[in-house]
Amino acid sequence: MAVANQAWKIVADLFGGVFLGLAAGFGADWLFGTRPWGIIGGVLLGFALSIYMARRTANRLMAQAKAAGVEPKSIPFDDEDEER
Repeated sequence: MAVANQAWKIVADLFGGVFLGLAAGFGADWLFGTRPWGIIGGVLLGFALSIYMARRTANRLMAQAKAAGVEPKSIPFDDEDEER
């Protein structure tokens, strides 16, 4: 259950940043009358912010797992798929 909560936290970081940027861009367009450039810039900045926040959360979770002694599972590479 804790893993699902952590995954939802990362999803919320991704969507939250974009929606925050969208709202800020809409507000800038309304205030300065620069439609659609404020929305475009806001969404791009919000996307960058959301990637930063999601990566920060993922790094924190990886550090917690490493401190707890949890080793990541290695998935073997299958060469047979590339030979076709």
